[in-house]
Amino acid sequence: MLYTNNIKKNNIETKASFVSLFPLILFLSIFIGAGVYFQSNDVDFAFYQIPSVIAILPAIIFALVLSKKQLSPSLEVFFAGTGHANIIAMCMIYLLAGAFASVAKVTGGVDATVAMGLSLVPSNLLLPGFFVIAAFIATAMGTSMGTIAAVAPIALGVANEAHIDLPLMAGAVISGALLGDNLSIISDTTIAATRTQGCEMKDKFRENIVFSVPASIITIIVFTLAGQGQAEVIAQDFDYIKVVPYLTILILAVLGVNVFVVLSTGILLAGLTGLLTMDYGVVQFSKNIYTGFIDMQDIFILSMLVGGLAALMKEQGGLTFVSNKIEKVIMKLSTEKGNISIHESELGIASIVAITNACVANNVVSIVVTGDIAKEMAKKHKVSPKRAASILDIFSCITQGLIPYGAQALLIASIFSISPLSVVINSWYCMILTLMAILIIIYRKRVS
Repeated sequence: MLYTNNIKKNNIETKASFVSLFPLILFLSIFIGAGVYFQSNDVDFAFYQIPSVIAILPAIIFALVLSKKQLSPSLEVFFAGTGHANIIAMCMIYLLAGAFASVAKVTGGVDATVAMGLSLVPSNLLLPGFFVIAAFIATAMGTSMGTIAAVAPIALGVANEAHIDLPLMAGAVISGALLGDNLSIISDTTIAATRTQGCEMKDKFRENIVFSVPASIITIIVFTLAGQGQAEVIAQDFDYIKVVPYLTILILAVLGVNVFVVLSTGILLAGLTGLLTMDYGVVQFSKNIYTGFIDMQDIFILSMLVGGLAALMKEQGGLTFVSNKIEKVIMKLSTEKGNISIHESELGIASIVAITNACVANNVVSIVVTGDIAKEMAKKHKVSPKRAASILDIFSCITQGLIPYGAQALLIASIFSISPLSVVINSWYCMILTLMAILIIIYRKRVS
């Protein structure tokens, strides 16, 4: 039979249990409830007022209470989940990515990269130009938020000078930022997706290219046709050497070098750049690395706590229940009676991460929360880990770019002094990628 109320793992039966999902529901209720409350009171960044690492604590306590085991054995399950090899590897990559971003920013890498991009933008192709600039910088930096913070103020000035519709320019910047975030091997979404699915970052990157390239080309065409006015972008002086760390990690990532080697190399090159071009010493270098570690503490802690909660829910049958229910829904829509095809399973993975992201307004959290469920579905229906990771990342980023209460839309809307809704309405890349991704999932020939 396709469906069963039990699964067997290591000779231990785990019964599907809806009750075991209550801790996750509690976590989402606190997180979403607080966001809705603050949103109704016109608080900026409403969905980010209560840290997710705090919102999840009552859920963990609840999961321990629901456990049929005594406290000590239940805690052992929780600790095993927090200390799982994939979770620890994920957290270590977060730290290195944070360190690289911190050192590169202080040593002028971000400003130099932005200046280089601006020097290449033709005056009559400003919209597609800023889309490409934002995409490149986000791919290099591994952060859509950091990209928006760096590019949006410049884009605003250019838009005003060229009389370009502000929501349109904001849409180009957020589109490029999310494209790069999705592709980058040092993005927290990539880290979460690859570690939860157990695949190499280079493989996930190559898989993403299949979806991103056609969507990007169409987006560039659309922004080109929608182009309004023109303005000469004033060239800024910059040192090419400061762009070297970013270019290096991009090249190494494409070549498939181990991510720990890639990030460590990037950190050293960024520090060396500072030593060669400015008054920058070893002490400051070490402090910047530590600052990068601190910047990643929220997602670091959350990943460990979610890993522990997922372990408790998995043992109690919560993840089995979700997997079975998703499969039943897919089965009703299935074109093959009695069986679920690979593309239908992939659409199921896409749906659950997109729905979760719409609820929590955070693409990293949505991937971490749904990672185990997606992995179970992928394994059961023979979806390759790299494809599952790619779909998780793609559809979480799509959703993040289309919700007006997401951090990216809120940030760029505040910089441009426009409505977040007007931003996401012009987030054309996310819309185009949605259509392209669904078509590719349905019609692409399956090759392992």
